[in-house]
Amino acid sequence: MKHTISVLVENKFGTLNRVAAMFSARGFNLESISIGETEDQEISRMTIITRGDDRIIGQILKQLNRLVDTIKVTDLTHQPHISRELLVISLKLSKSSQHEIFELINVFKGKVVDIKQKSITIEVVGTPDKINTTIDMFRPFGIKEIARSGTVAMHRGDQ
Repeated sequence: MKHTISVLVENKFGTLNRVAAMFSARGFNLESISIGETEDQEISRMTIITRGDDRIIGQILKQLNRLVDTIKVTDLTHQPHISRELLVISLKLSKSSQHEIFELINVFKGKVVDIKQKSITIEVVGTPDKINTTIDMFRPFGIKEIARSGTVAMHRGDQ
């Protein structure tokens, strides 16, 4: 099962490396990892997407809590939370496809960030499922390049 884990860590050199090394040393897979400063410049929020049964996830949570720079570890999977991802996608553009591409941009609430005579680059923000659907819908037009941010997540509501 896929899990979304939020980790508050001290914003120090080497913290991300220690987390990645812990996953690697124990053979755990990182499907996605994103990290950035919080409202406090001395603290960063790391969002980790990984898969495993209850035993594996339990091990991951324990190991993350043992790391020196860890402040708080939360498995958000079964809690109300918000998760978002950024997609930047570059497509082939032709006169015959232009109208349909712009319709899809509107459907997915995307934004054109660059347009040339034969290509268009779009950004879309949404849940990982929305991002996957967006990619699938744009695939027939010819994808030139994709960049994804990885998931960021936090509790929903007054946590």
